[in-house]
Amino acid sequence: MKLHTVTLEDVPGEGRVHFVCNSWVYPAEKYTKDRVFFVNKTFLPSETPLPLQKYREEELVHLRGDGKGELQEWDRVYDYAYYNDLGNPDKGPKYARPMLGGSSKYPYPRRGRTGRPATETDSNSESRLPLLMSLNIYVPRDERFGHLKLSDFLAYALKSIAQFIRPELEALFDKTPNEFDSFEDVLKLYEGGIPLPEGLLKDIGDNIPAEMLKEIFRTDGAQLLRFPMPQRINLLGGLMKNLAEKCWLGEPCQHPSSPSNLHNIFEFPPASKLVPKVYGDQTSTITEQDIGNTMDGLTVEEALKQNKLFILDHHDALMPYLRRINSTSNKIYASRTILFLKSDGTLKPLVIELSLPHPDGDRFGRISKVYTPAEEGVEGSIWQLAKAYVAVNDSGYHQLISHWLNTHAVCEPVVIATNRQLSVVHPIYKLLHPHFRDTMNINAFARQILINAGGVLETTVFPARYAMEMSSVVYKDWVFTEQAFPEDLIKRGVAVKDANSPHGLRLLIEDYPYAVDGIEIWFAIKTWVEDYCSFYYKTDDIIQKDTELQSWWKSL
Repeated sequence: MKLHTVTLEDVPGEGRVHFVCNSWVYPAEKYTKDRVFFVNKTFLPSETPLPLQKYREEELVHLRGDGKGELQEWDRVYDYAYYNDLGNPDKGPKYARPMLGGSSKYPYPRRGRTGRPATETDSNSESRLPLLMSLNIYVPRDERFGHLKLSDFLAYALKSIAQFIRPELEALFDKTPNEFDSFEDVLKLYEGGIPLPEGLLKDIGDNIPAEMLKEIFRTDGAQLLRFPMPQRINLLGGLMKNLAEKCWLGEPCQHPSSPSNLHNIFEFPPASKLVPKVYGDQTSTITEQDIGNTMDGLTVEEALKQNKLFILDHHDALMPYLRRINSTSNKIYASRTILFLKSDGTLKPLVIELSLPHPDGDRFGRISKVYTPAEEGVEGSIWQLAKAYVAVNDSGYHQLISHWLNTHAVCEPVVIATNRQLSVVHPIYKLLHPHFRDTMNINAFARQILINAGGVLETTVFPARYAMEMSSVVYKDWVFTEQAFPEDLIKRGVAVKDANSPHGLRLLIEDYPYAVDGIEIWFAIKTWVEDYCSFYYKTDDIIQKDTELQSWWKSL
C-alpha cells in the first residue's frame, strides 16, 4: 500500500501534526523493525529534538542493511555493489563480461546491491534474472517507477526486443533485409509505424506476463511500434524528405551529439595521451598544408593564438579497442575532426582524420588518412562518408559516455550515499531527493535489458560487446571537481574567465547552445542552492560538525 500522508489532530502542545510519507508499506511480518515516519520539518543532526535522535540514528542504520542475503521487494536497503551482473558466464564465454568497479583496471561508479547469488561458473559474477522477470529486479520499493512511467518504459523496451519483431522488420525493408534502403524507410517508422500482425500479438501474449501486458497495451496497442516523430523532422515536414539524403551529414560536425566532447586545440598537430610504449606514435598526421588555405587567411599559429581551432576528438577513447571492435561485424575508425571558428560565431569542419591500428601491432602506432571538404564527384562522396564515420563515433560516444556513464551511472552512488548517510529530515537530503527520482530503477532495468551482454546497447552501438568495458577505461579520467559546468568549459578551452562577462565567464563559440543554455541553468541553480544552504549553515564550523554531512561526503 502506498502511504501518502498522515495527519494527527489535537496533539497536546502541537495541535495538528502533518506527516508527508510518500512510501510503500507492507504487512508488519515483512519487517524486522518498525516503520518510522518523521514530521515534515528539517533538522540538522545537532538540532534534532532529543526524543527523535534515537529514531533518526536507527533509521539510517536500518537503511544501510547488513550486507547479507538476497534483498526482497519489501526491503528498504541502500547498499553498494560493483557492476558484476552484466554478463552471464553460465551461458558460455560469449556472454561473460568483466566486473566493472573495484579495480584499477576497470574502475566504475558503484551500483545498488541486490544480493543475488553468484553464477555457477564464476563466483565473482552475480546471477541474472530471466528477461521476462526483469520487473522483479531489486531496488528499494520507494525508488520504483510509478505506473505511468513504467508503462512508457515497457512500451519502449518492447520495441527493442528484436526476437519478436525481426520478421516484420525484414519484410518492411524488402530490398536489403536488416538495412534501410532510403530515408523513406526511416520515415515509415514515424509516419505509419509497424502494424503488428495478429499472429505476432498472440506470440507476445503467450510469452509476456499479464502484468507487463497490462502496462504496455493501451489504446494504441496495435500500433505499438510507431515511433515518436523527432521534432526536427516534424518541423520541417516534407522539406526534410527532399533534403534529408543530401544534408543530414553536415550538421554533426558543427553541433555534435556529444557537445561536451568539443575541445579547443592547444597544440598542433593534436597529440595523444595514449602511452607510447603500448600504442606507439598516435600523434595526428594532419598538417598545416591540409588546412592552411581554409582559415580566412590565418596561419595555423595565428588561428591557435586567436582560439579559432577546435577539435571533436574520438581518437584516444576508441584506439585501444579498435582492433577488437573491428573483429566483429562493426567496422569503424578512430577519428579527429578539426573545426574553424568563423567570424559569424559558427564552426565549419576543415579536415577529418580517420585512423586504424597498425597491422603489425599496437606498438607500431596508427595508420591514418586525412580527408578535406568537397561537394561534388568522388571527392564529395568520400567527404560525406568520412563525416558519416564521425557521426557514428559521436553518436556512440554520446549514448555510452555522455549519457549512460556521465549521467546515469555516476549519479547512482550519490543516491545510495544520500539515503545511507542523510536522514530524511536533513536539509541536504530534502534538497537532493527530488532530483533522484527513478534513477536507481531505470539503472537497474538498464542492467537487465540495455547494457547487459547481448543487450540493446551492444546490438546498436558500435563498440558491441566491448561497450561497457570501454566506458570503464574512459571513466579513469573522470574527476569529480571537474564536473562543475564552468570548470568543464574552461578545461576544454571553449570558455575563459572574464570579469566583464555575465557570470564571469565568456564563451569563445557563440553558436554553442549546449554551453549558452547550460551556463544560465547552472548559475540559476547555483544561486538557489547557495541561498538554501546558507539558511542552515551560517558558518563553516556548522558544516564541519554536521556528522551526517561529513559521513555522506566521505562515502562519496
